[in-house]
Amino acid sequence: MNKLAFPILAVLADGKFHSGETLAQRFGVTRATVYNAIQSVASLGITVFSVRGRGYRLPKAVTLLDADAVVHACGEYAPWFHVQVLAQVDSTNRYLMQESARGVAHGTCVAAHIQTAGRGRRGRSWLSQLGGSLTFSVLWRFQCGAAGLSGLSLVVGLALVRALHTLGLTDVQLKWPNDLLVQHQGQWHKLGGILIELQGDMEGPSAAVIGIGLNLDIAPEMRLNIDQPVLGLNSLSAQPLDPNLLLGRCLSQLVMHLNQFAEQGFAHFQTEWTTHHAFHQQPVNLLLANGQSIPGKVLGVAEEGSLLVETATGQQRFNAGEISVRSAA
Repeated sequence: MNKLAFPILAVLADGKFHSGETLAQRFGVTRATVYNAIQSVASLGITVFSVRGRGYRLPKAVTLLDADAVVHACGEYAPWFHVQVLAQVDSTNRYLMQESARGVAHGTCVAAHIQTAGRGRRGRSWLSQLGGSLTFSVLWRFQCGAAGLSGLSLVVGLALVRALHTLGLTDVQLKWPNDLLVQHQGQWHKLGGILIELQGDMEGPSAAVIGIGLNLDIAPEMRLNIDQPVLGLNSLSAQPLDPNLLLGRCLSQLVMHLNQFAEQGFAHFQTEWTTHHAFHQQPVNLLLANGQSIPGKVLGVAEEGSLLVETATGQQRFNAGEISVRSAA
C-alpha cells in the first residue's frame, strides 16, 4: 500500500469531501502525490468518490480501529492484551502465526483495517472491507498440547455470543463448530466465523492463533461473491456498532472463557453452548469433505466438543474439520 494511502483514508473516514489541495497541504506533498495515493486505495477495492471542485470522500463515514480505544473498552481485562492495529495485512492469522514463532507475547491481538487475503475454514477465503468488517487474531498460549484443546473453537464462539449479547444483539446463535448465525426473514444468515491455527508439541506447551471475522455491513457487490446468506451486525442494531467497543467486549469475554477452558476444558461449557446452538434437535444435512451428504438430527455436543447426530445408521459423532452443517428444516 502507498505509504500515504492510509493516512489519507483516516482523514476521509469522516465521510466528508476533502480537496486534493487541502490534503496535499496537510501532508506536505503535491496534489499528484495525493492522487497516486488515492489510486492505491482504489486498487484495494475501496471506493473513493472524486468530484471536480470538491475533492475526495468515502461513500459514508467509517469508524476506524484505534488501539487505545480497544484497550479502554476491555476494562478490567485490558492488562491481558497487547493490541496492535495494522492498516493493511494479507491475513491477521498468518501474520500472528509468524509473530508467535518469533516469541511474541501471550495475549497479543492483531486487528487490521484492511485484510486482503483473509482465510476461512477448510481453505475458504474470508472477504472483508474497510469499515464493513471486524477482523482480528489473538495469540493464546496453553500449557497442554494440541490434543488437549478439543472444543476450543466452540468456546471461542460462546465467548463471542456473550460479547454480542452484552451489546443487545441477543438473537445471535451458534452453528457447530465455528460460525455465528442469526435468523432473518425465515432464513439463517452468517454473521461471522472463527479459524484457529495451532503451534507447538502434541504433549505441550502449545499456542493457538484464534482468528475471528465479524460482518458489520455487507456491501451489495461483496454479497455477490459469497456462496451463502450473510448479514452484518449493524443490521441487527438500532445504531452502527463502534468496532473499538465491539473488539474490546470480545476480548474481555475471551479472557474469561479461555482461562476457564484451560482449567476445565469444553465440558464446563457444554450445557450453555447447547442452549445457543441454532440447530439443536433440528434436522440437518452433514456435508462431508468428499461431497457426500448425510441427513440426520442433531442430538447435542459431546464433552470434548464433537457433534452428536442421529442418522439412518444410528448415533454418530463428528469432529471439527470433517463436515459442514446446513439446516434441513
